[in-house]
Amino acid sequence: MTALPVRISPPAPASAARDVPIPQYTRRAVLAVWAAAALPMAALAWIVAPRLATSMTGPVALLRALSVCLLAGLVWQFVLVVALVGVEQRSLRWAVLRQALWLRAPRNPRTGRSGGRLWLLVLPLAAALYAASRLPRPPMPAARDLESLLGSDAAQQFLLGNWPWFAVLTAMLVFNTVLGEELLFRGFLLPRMNRAFGNRDWLVNGVLFAVYHLHEPWQIPAALLDALILAYPSKRYRSASISIVVHSAQTVFFTVVLLVLVIGR
Repeated sequence: MTALPVRISPPAPASAARDVPIPQYTRRAVLAVWAAAALPMAALAWIVAPRLATSMTGPVALLRALSVCLLAGLVWQFVLVVALVGVEQRSLRWAVLRQALWLRAPRNPRTGRSGGRLWLLVLPLAAALYAASRLPRPPMPAARDLESLLGSDAAQQFLLGNWPWFAVLTAMLVFNTVLGEELLFRGFLLPRMNRAFGNRDWLVNGVLFAVYHLHEPWQIPAALLDALILAYPSKRYRSASISIVVHSAQTVFFTVVLLVLVIGR
């Protein structure tokens, strides 16, 4: 018997196999997601945290209350993103999440190649973000200045050997730059804003991120500059991973500072 010829089709390109459809949001939908993140954070910071602080004993009560409340708000943002992607894609597999949230290596818009030397972009972006952090900023309430409070004698004495609070503060930092704000704004919103805002989507994304800081309004001017540094590269290279890595340099720095305070060296 003569064997029948079998035609084997070449495998689809890896990028095509991994791509998932990303729906485009209306302006109203974008603002609704923004509000779902910004308003709870504002309420937690200005209503819940002061009341919680009055029920706490011990030093730096407002610092502790703010840390717990902001962590709760950032965790809510993570839950919001996962829920929206789950409804949208009907799957929470990593292969789907990776594409739906742009959690992938930067991709050259001209050649289509990803990763490699493009990761070197994080170096000048991190330098730009640091330079922006050194610019003058509006005054902020001393009791809500977490950086200054961490340098106070009361906070240092409280954190000495206090591993549970080290875990709380570290979790807040991680959700701030990895699983919360960056995931929501650059991972979820930015890929879905093009139809509503066109080529200005990255600019609008940066403005929304800045105004989102109602929980610490003195940070809005600096947050706008930070967001523009992060939003445009994320859009150009279709990668939220860029902004996550760059923004997370801040997380690494403060985690080291907290560790030194807890260890007492």
